[in-house]
Amino acid sequence: RDPNVRKNSSDEKNQDDKENNNFEKGFPDFQDYLDSLFGYEYSPKNYDEYDDESFDDESINTNNDEFNNHDYPTTSPEEPPPVKLHQDIETIIELTPDEALNGASILIELEDETVVEVDTPPFAGDGWRLRLENIARGGKDHYLQLKVQTESGLRIDGLRVLYKLELFPHDALLGCAVEVPTLDGNVTLQVPPKSSTGRMLRLKGRGLSFEDYIGDQYIEILVVIPADINDEEIALYTRLQELSLSDS
Repeated sequence: RDPNVRKNSSDEKNQDDKENNNFEKGFPDFQDYLDSLFGYEYSPKNYDEYDDESFDDESINTNNDEFNNHDYPTTSPEEPPPVKLHQDIETIIELTPDEALNGASILIELEDETVVEVDTPPFAGDGWRLRLENIARGGKDHYLQLKVQTESGLRIDGLRVLYKLELFPHDALLGCAVEVPTLDGNVTLQVPPKSSTGRMLRLKGRGLSFEDYIGDQYIEILVVIPADINDEEIALYTRLQELSLSDS
């Protein structure tokens, strides 16, 4: 076509459109559609020629200075620091056996020096945790851990009284009579032979009382090794070990 020749005829334009319109004679096949779309014959041959072109590794620009001179980020942006959450707060509250049994009103001072009054539930026990929800700084919870113990080591749990009794191996094996504390003073407890760690002994009626209800006291056996042991005792334990191995 002569570039100096201007075609103003609409008929000629329409004719060209018809020639280039693949939809003039109906819907074209997929190959014709690709030809008209890409402007060349998109054949497996053309694809293979492109795919087989030699790739020169030296053409890769390994110098990143040109790229780095622009304002493009060369590394991922640093992550923002994690949000520091305030930890839950726990306060130990000491109660007497009567306060634990009947409930008590206690004053708690928060981090911001605010004082709040909290009522403990009746029949509370040693080790209970009460939660004050969303009252601490940062929306955290404030926990109250109840400590209900006597100077003699008695622990209160509702109407029950709990006590851990430490015994040496020979006393736990052969049995013994030992004094244990109660809310009303010491009493003599007869420990039966062959008592292992975790065995529970009950002193009936030695717990707390409420109206017509009376609790019991429970003694938990805990077998311990003496801190000071002489050579003669070690020899006896060694002999016991030998006898145990020979029986097995």
